[in-house]
Amino acid sequence: MFPAIAGTVVIAGIVGYLSERTGFTRNGILASIIICVGGAFIFYFVRLMFGVSFGPPGLDAILSAIGALVIVPTHWRRRR
Repeated sequence: MFPAIAGTVVIAGIVGYLSERTGFTRNGILASIIICVGGAFIFYFVRLMFGVSFGPPGLDAILSAIGALVIVPTHWRRRR
């Protein structure tokens, strides 16, 4: 259990960093990493409790981190 959650955090951090470096988001590096890690944690615990999964834990971490990046910033950003 511990290696899976540690890998989830590392993968989510990498996704957050890369999304900021490639221009996918404009939240700031630290904010993107925090959003990705939070989304990955939530999906990790949903996977443990309910058995919902897209495949291996690494794929779940990547998809949940990207999903969190898409949902959180667009939800809180002001509309112009």
